[in-house]
Amino acid sequence: MIGGITISHPEKVLFPDDGITKGELAAYYEMVAPIMVPHVRARPVTMDRYPAGIGRKGFFQKDVSAGFPDWLERVEVPKKGGTVHHPIVTDTRSLLWLANQNSITPHVWTSRAPDLDHPDVCVFDLDPSREDDRDLRSVTLALRDFLEELGLPSWVKTSGSKGFHVVVPIDGKTGMSEVERFAHAVGTLFVQRDPRRLTQEFHKKDRGGRILVDTGRNGYSATFAAVYAVRAKAGAPVSAPCTWDEIERGTAAPRTFTLKNMAARVAEVGDLWAEMRRRRRSIGRIIEKVTRSV
Repeated sequence: MIGGITISHPEKVLFPDDGITKGELAAYYEMVAPIMVPHVRARPVTMDRYPAGIGRKGFFQKDVSAGFPDWLERVEVPKKGGTVHHPIVTDTRSLLWLANQNSITPHVWTSRAPDLDHPDVCVFDLDPSREDDRDLRSVTLALRDFLEELGLPSWVKTSGSKGFHVVVPIDGKTGMSEVERFAHAVGTLFVQRDPRRLTQEFHKKDRGGRILVDTGRNGYSATFAAVYAVRAKAGAPVSAPCTWDEIERGTAAPRTFTLKNMAARVAEVGDLWAEMRRRRRSIGRIIEKVTRSV
């Protein structure tokens, strides 16, 4: 038993190239729970499940309508033609329940229950079309500087995949549709500054090798990989907070942090996002400024 949850088949290998088991995944989430749970608490979760490990095709699961324990909290979310009952994380036990479902990555909303229409973060996902670490770092830092021009402090984390996530904490007083409009306008203005390297074209065939400035994580029911989440990729990379100094020096790349090195990382730096919620900003006035400029 780990964290109040009996992990079924802990010996099951979820990462075949690395020999990482389900038990090790659960142990990781138990280790990181004290700093992860405050960031994901009450956000609707979409589970990225791999019952046979990442060597076989997995699936996303939003709705949990049966087979869940009585203590697991859920939130009912309207959808076209019905509702979805998303699980939500409230403590270590609920985080480990997700891991026991072979859910490697919890993907979460930008808002929290019960007020799902008012996000408390705005997410910019920088997704490169090709590997160019120097270019990616330069663009990530340029986005930070652009947000600072707007009066918005930002935090950064590795995606655990190809790029970085730049996150702006907001005060939760602006509706989701307006936050989505704001993010898209900021992305448009940012791309206009450097159209040779940047694009908002979602399909890879239309990007021309440029870095996608993806603002689609901010819409209704959209999700992003939770901070400290393991990604379902070889090496078990983690979507981990890093410092802007590490980006500048090139010591933090999209897959630098992994399930195997995160315990040492946390022991060394703690939660680099600990101050984020205290730095929340209003974007009400900024929305009109940026949308007028587009």
